[in-house]
Amino acid sequence: MTIKRALISVSEKNGVIDFAKKLQALNIEIISTGGTQKILTEAGIKTLSIDSVTGFPEILDGRVKTLHPKIHGGLLGKTELMSHLEMMAEHEIKPIDLICVNLYPFKETLMKENVTSSEIIENIDIGGPSMLRSGSKNFERVTVVVDSTDYDSVIDEIKKNGNTTLNLRKKLAAKAFRHTASYDATIADYLTKEAQEETIETLTLSYELKQTLRYGENNHQKAQFYRSNFPSNYSLVNADQRHGKELSFNNIRDADACLKILREYQEPTAVAVKHMNPCGIGSGKDINEAFQKAYEGDPISIFGGILALNQEVDLELAEKLSKLFLEIIIAPKFSKDAFSLLSQKKNLRLLELQMTDSSIETELEYQSVLGGILVQEIDSIKEDESSWKVVTKRQPSEEELHALRFAYRAVKHVKSNGIVIANSQETVGIGAGQMNRVGSVQIALNQAKDKLEGAVLASDAFFPMADSLEILGESGIRAVIQPGGSIKDQESIDMANKYGMTMIFTGVRHFKH
Repeated sequence: MTIKRALISVSEKNGVIDFAKKLQALNIEIISTGGTQKILTEAGIKTLSIDSVTGFPEILDGRVKTLHPKIHGGLLGKTELMSHLEMMAEHEIKPIDLICVNLYPFKETLMKENVTSSEIIENIDIGGPSMLRSGSKNFERVTVVVDSTDYDSVIDEIKKNGNTTLNLRKKLAAKAFRHTASYDATIADYLTKEAQEETIETLTLSYELKQTLRYGENNHQKAQFYRSNFPSNYSLVNADQRHGKELSFNNIRDADACLKILREYQEPTAVAVKHMNPCGIGSGKDINEAFQKAYEGDPISIFGGILALNQEVDLELAEKLSKLFLEIIIAPKFSKDAFSLLSQKKNLRLLELQMTDSSIETELEYQSVLGGILVQEIDSIKEDESSWKVVTKRQPSEEELHALRFAYRAVKHVKSNGIVIANSQETVGIGAGQMNRVGSVQIALNQAKDKLEGAVLASDAFFPMADSLEILGESGIRAVIQPGGSIKDQESIDMANKYGMTMIFTGVRHFKH
């Protein structure tokens, strides 16, 4: 078999003129539509119009033009079957051996400012996906091209063999079905949101490859990094990597955790993360002071960690950072001198990300399990302090209340069982990921050591027994914030009162598994 007839109809026209010229040079007849036909004709490429093939004009403002038996019969006909050939001849249907189609720019239209609903709907392609599906179903004969990066390999094989190989046609058909599936998923997501549906019977997701990673969590695991069709501005996929080798799987997860924590703080703040847990969070009058506080929170664990800052890195700060081993630094900007200094460190990745819009309240997060996927809203609840209750005899001071707010924003990002000891501007002890809450309390206290004076404690969930409160009372902690809700809450309250502690119940739990 040789390719004799092609149909070209593309919205993304990059490279299509050169592709069509090469097809024409191979004596392949070209059918084309609308805007594509116009630019091909202007380039001196001879084409047949759709209506000259179908004998039927475009109708309904172009909504119907390729939905015709002479097009779909030409794509779906199995020319190795005499019955198909006879029927095609009876209805004057010629085989179409190659289609080059990509779809109306639905996603791009959706992203426009001030776009109307009718404009969005008009950019739902019907004829394009139908042709792609028809051609792809018949991949044993038909070559389907949806991506301009495949133009050269298609031309090379036709030049060599008069046709593409079955293996290439199969790969291109799979790509075409992925293309239409992603397109339909994007439309489904838009209409689902418009209809304000929350629980849906079928989850359709669409992500595009950002990069193939060197390996996954461990070097024997293969991994890729995909980006959402509509990532929020405040997202690692939108960061500009200005220096350093490619991010690894673990780098990406740690950096994402870092950004999620940083968005909790509006004042100048630095967040250091290790293995997806914060090891230091600091706020200050400027970003230099904020970093110093984050560093002092755990100067050991920050080694080899990820650092995110919500203000520009200047030379003064860069000089401090250059003395540390860090995997990644993320900031809105690096001054020219700061970048010059830090970029001398070969293995340090420097990422810039605009942080003016850190709103991700509406996003969902996904967790894979064997054979399935879990979906939930991101934990972005705005704390309603009017619902907080002081359950002890002693009321918190203003200074303690400020510190409790700071600690409670941090503990929601610590793996359960999560404990954070902090003052009003920095974490001084963090206990994470322990199988019991007492263990997390002891780790946090051990880390805080001589910084306990005036410090407060936040817990991501309730204390099931009074034992943790007794340990805290003996250590000198005098202010605690926790969700409450244990059947033994009163025992914890009594223990707090025994040591003259103040304790707040928020009513909101922040488990993080």
